[in-house]
Amino acid sequence: MKNISWRLVAVIVIIVTAIIYVLPSIKPTLWPYKKINLGLDLQGGMHLMLEVDTEKAVESTVERISQELRSLMKKKRIRHSGIKRIEGSRIVVRLQGQKNIDAFEKLLDKEFEVLRILSKLTEDEIFTVIMDLPERESDQIKKLATEQALETIRNRIDQFGVSEPDIRLQGEKRILIQLPGIKDTQRAKELIGRTALLEFKLLDETHDLNAALQGNVPPGSEILYATKIDPATNRETKIPYLIKKQTQLTGAHLTDARVQIDSQYNEPYVSITFDKKGGRDFARITEANVQKRLAIVLDKNVYSAPVIQEKISGGQARITGNFSTDEAHDLAIILRAGALPAPVNILEERTVGPSLGSDSIRKGLVSMSIGGILVIMFMVIYYKGSGLIADFALILNILLIAGGLAGLQATLTLPGIAGIILTIGMAVDANVLIFERIREEMRIGKTPRAAVDAGYDKATLTILDANITTLIAALVLFQFGTGPVKGFAVTLSLGVLSSLFTALIVSRLIFDYFLISRKVKRLSI
Repeated sequence: MKNISWRLVAVIVIIVTAIIYVLPSIKPTLWPYKKINLGLDLQGGMHLMLEVDTEKAVESTVERISQELRSLMKKKRIRHSGIKRIEGSRIVVRLQGQKNIDAFEKLLDKEFEVLRILSKLTEDEIFTVIMDLPERESDQIKKLATEQALETIRNRIDQFGVSEPDIRLQGEKRILIQLPGIKDTQRAKELIGRTALLEFKLLDETHDLNAALQGNVPPGSEILYATKIDPATNRETKIPYLIKKQTQLTGAHLTDARVQIDSQYNEPYVSITFDKKGGRDFARITEANVQKRLAIVLDKNVYSAPVIQEKISGGQARITGNFSTDEAHDLAIILRAGALPAPVNILEERTVGPSLGSDSIRKGLVSMSIGGILVIMFMVIYYKGSGLIADFALILNILLIAGGLAGLQATLTLPGIAGIILTIGMAVDANVLIFERIREEMRIGKTPRAAVDAGYDKATLTILDANITTLIAALVLFQFGTGPVKGFAVTLSLGVLSSLFTALIVSRLIFDYFLISRKVKRLSI
């Protein structure tokens, strides 16, 4: 009786816990807990396969190194005939005079050990050296770019407010994204895919913009555009700016970005805050360039180019640009989450509508109900009263699976429903083994209680062997499978554990109640 009491307490605790976790999925107001998460195929949403352009990350690194090289050579007063990036990821430097060549090579050895020298050539007294990054360094940059892109996208989506997104690496440079329940797919794509490289650059006000537009762009400058939309006609206008290539400050030093409302014009803008170093640099830049125009550039697009009236201290600035509230909100999210280290390209895009998801749920529930009813009828017809015990265990098994899904906050997918349907058949399989053993024991003349004890004792090891091997297979599927396969593995694993519990403990407890407490003399099996 003591063992029965302990088993009874354990069964009651587990059943009550499962009910508590399942209640919010039936009626959310009954209990303050999360509902069972539905996967992309059940509640609709968006599926994206992205590829990180890792070559651009290498090119950006090489460009940064070339800028640093140019700056240090200017500081060391090493005269050169040109420094530029060629063929994407190579740097070519031209010098004249042995003094400059010696100083340059000394600078390379001291500050730029990472660069690999590909060739050296002297022609017409011009010394030309071509350099790049070694393969090992390039591979490391590519790997870090993909990992950083994954974390940046995850941060953006978390702040966007998508429930239970599935974001993971696929191969070396691809990222799989599943966003269940999302409706504004275009806005989500823009939020995910924007590089969001924020730069502060000075306008080139010493050269003629019109001449640059004709193709005569001065060295060290570039033409960038601002996009203005006329609110009356919704027509888009491109405004050109001649901007110095040198970046004065980037968004790397941002600590916060928030949407504010301009009290004068009642329009949203993005207020940005720098860390201490960024604040000091911003104050220094504005102090040194009073009455000059400073362009705020995001992904090569000019948002504004105000005139610096005075030194701006305090480490704060604002980005304006006739934003809508959603545009300002998304821009703030992107800036807070950080810039992508390289552009991402959408390789595959699928959108699942909510109606298709609802239809999948309905068909899944119908198939589950039909399968369950057929199994219940078979057990009652074939095993009579004992079949009713197995049917009760089957219903309890489904309740425990649902409770496990809610408790673990796992995601239920369409293959997951298939796993539950498979579990319905597997759940009674253990009972069938036990009942057949009990029948054999009763045929040789044992009493009902002795037959039940022998049936459970002899069938338990076989049941454990079969279910543990199935559980191992399910765990392997979960570890190495993708989203839908994982959904199947989750419900299959929960189903195996719950069927072991209901077959070996719950049904045995019911048999013991009738045979020991109620002293039943004849077993209906």
